[in-house]
Amino acid sequence: MSETLFTPNQLFTLKRTTLEKRTMKYYKETHDEAQTVKIMIALQVRDELTESDFSFFMQDLVRHLFMKTKMTRALRRYYVYFKDYFEKKEWKFLTLRLFPIKTYIAEKLEQLYTQFIKEPLEGLVGS
Repeated sequence: MSETLFTPNQLFTLKRTTLEKRTMKYYKETHDEAQTVKIMIALQVRDELTESDFSFFMQDLVRHLFMKTKMTRALRRYYVYFKDYFEKKEWKFLTLRLFPIKTYIAEKLEQLYTQFIKEPLEGLVGS
């Protein structure tokens, strides 16, 4: 395949079914998650700018990329653009999967914070 899957003109003029077929073919041949996600983000922009319906473009592939494949820098960087593709519980799981150490640190900091905040309040209430 060529370096770029679609030209900017193609991204904004081809029909949804054509874009779906070519994107799926590209992903199956290359397993390039980063480029595939970038294409999907560009199509979200098209959805906002045009009357064409590109909402939830290739939702099954998006869910596969984020839930089943190895986490990459690109997936971590662009995952926020796909929040609507997941239910609330799945989104929390995905965040934990993408950022396990950050989540762990945030939980520990929250525990420390609540521990120190509750102690002075308990002392005031008891007196």
